Amino acid sequence: MSNKNEKPYVLRAAEFVYTKIIDIKKQNPEVNNIQAFEIFITTKEFQILSSGEFHDRWFLELKKNKFIDTVTKKKIPEETLRLLELQKDSMVKFLMKIPKLYYTKSHFPLEISQRAFDHLWRVCESYEMWCKETKQENLIYLNIIE
Repeated sequence: MSNKNEKPYVLRAAEFVYTKIIDIKKQNPEVNNIQAFEIFITTKEFQILSSGEFHDRWFLELKKNKFIDTVTKKKIPEETLRLLELQKDSMVKFLMKIPKLYYTKSHFPLEISQRAFDHLWRVCESYEMWCKETKQENLIYLNIIE
């Protein structure tokens, strides 16, 4: 990508998660980042991401537009599309959630839930790192990398 401030396509999902976490914190100012992530895992947006629907919708939109991205107005290269497919697969794998088994009776996350939490955290870290590297600190709200 020519413009260093132009978001890499692989950060679209990260930005989606990040902005949803920010929304949760704005609606619940008393919650910390960890609690906001836990709330996010209970939302329909998480279901959209963890089921692969987020990427599927995006891929359908791209296909309709002959793989021209509506945001950048550029054609997305085949290699990038393959990377986005891999990203979708990893999201589905790492965000797998078994209904009603998110927490044990002791309220400690089960291993599978902890894996989802950790993956979301890393996704948001990568978004913040990109913001910092491209000198867009104004986009950093959660301060995960601090």
